[in-house]
Amino acid sequence: MKTLKIGIMSYEEMKAYTMAIAKGEHRRKPGEPKIWFTSIQSFARVLSEQNRELLALISQARPQSLQELENLTGRKVSNLSRTLRKMEDYGIVTLERGKQGRIRPHFPYTGFQLELPLPVSGEHGRNPVKAA
Repeated sequence: MKTLKIGIMSYEEMKAYTMAIAKGEHRRKPGEPKIWFTSIQSFARVLSEQNRELLALISQARPQSLQELENLTGRKVSNLSRTLRKMEDYGIVTLERGKQGRIRPHFPYTGFQLELPLPVSGEHGRNPVKAA
């Protein structure tokens, strides 16, 4: 089973992480997430149940165009295009441009693995754990 590992980290953490990689101070380890979201809410918007069902259909049916995908899902091409472009921005799908301007969606995974760390004590001005 080929899964796509996803992580959640704040914008500030993501910026520091990216800068450390760019400066050569950090090398991505094999087990680290490939895709990062800044919040659970953004993760939930992009990978809603409806969108995960869409990805499963793309993986199984392998449509050759957005028009074919529209026929399979009943969703308008404009809606599919907007949704899939957002997923492409995150690196979840690829949209391959083919003959006559056709766009073929591709999703090579069978699922996701989410890395969700607990908040650090005092983060956002709160202490999530109180001592007894």
